[in-house]
Amino acid sequence: MTTSRSRGALARLAALPAVGVALLVAVLGTTVAFATPSDADTTWSVVPANAEGPDGRSAIDLELAGGQQVVEHVAVINRSTQPVDFAIDANDGYLTAKGYFDMRPSDAKPTDGGSWIAVPEKVTIAAGATSVVPVTVSIPQNATPGDHPAGVTASLETVSGQVRVQNRVGVRLNIRVTGDYVAKVAVTDVQAEYTGSWNPFAAGSVEVTYTVTNVGNVRLVADNRVLTSTFVGENNWSDPSAAKARELMPGGSRTFVARVPGAWPLGPVGTTVTVIPSPAGKPIPGVTAQRTAIDTTVWALPWPQLALLVLLVLAPFAIRLVAAWRRRRIKKLIMLHGKGTPQEA
Repeated sequence: MTTSRSRGALARLAALPAVGVALLVAVLGTTVAFATPSDADTTWSVVPANAEGPDGRSAIDLELAGGQQVVEHVAVINRSTQPVDFAIDANDGYLTAKGYFDMRPSDAKPTDGGSWIAVPEKVTIAAGATSVVPVTVSIPQNATPGDHPAGVTASLETVSGQVRVQNRVGVRLNIRVTGDYVAKVAVTDVQAEYTGSWNPFAAGSVEVTYTVTNVGNVRLVADNRVLTSTFVGENNWSDPSAAKARELMPGGSRTFVARVPGAWPLGPVGTTVTVIPSPAGKPIPGVTAQRTAIDTTVWALPWPQLALLVLLVLAPFAIRLVAAWRRRRIKKLIMLHGKGTPQEA
């Protein structure tokens, strides 16, 4: 039986693109600190570098034309007290459902940017030492313009019984092939649902679910806004969370949920979802992403308000009926316990 924990080690590279300290990654979701045969903890990190050593970058950003080649470097730092043999691999990058950067498993054959990267198969690093690993990126002559995410990792495998676990720590490569850049999104699957309040003097809310897809060829971030409108006014919502700053890779999509308060149930509630995309990272000269807006309508019937209106209309009749009943009750009691007829009494 073989399992792989390769994804978690890179799952937070969007927030920490190049920090790969094994113990830190263990906290973030993957156990990469483990007992070696000598019972010593093995920890390591992988960061961008030049030929001399770490250069302070958080990720490797490349913009190359088809047919070009460049040699980059990553530094693998062995923070353990013994020599370690690390396996080095490169593969395609992608974003998780929550918008975090990750890499395909090492046993999956790369088909995009990862296939353009050549690295040594392994490197042996002395205790406490750092090794600079060359990373050769060769862009095919016919490569399509735009972004092709990839990554390079240093990994170790442990075996416990019949279970083999691979622990990976890596660096993100943002590979951009020059050409005609397209920054564009599509908004689909817009659904709105109204949730009212049983308090007739309180407004309800509209929950809007929608999917944003990057239909261009460069990485994008999206500023999402939702507008609801009724006969009495409008309400705006914009995403206040860090999710709006997370990227959308070319061809990737993500579903968002927004709750817009302050909507009164007065029949149709118009809802407009507007997505304003912009290139991730540095602006691209001459490239402007167009905003996209989609409209939908949800009906909200004022049941609490109608119930209150019915009560207000029926209240006078109810009061008159109760008063008449009480008068009849009093007359009956007088006839039963008094002397003479009700008129004589």
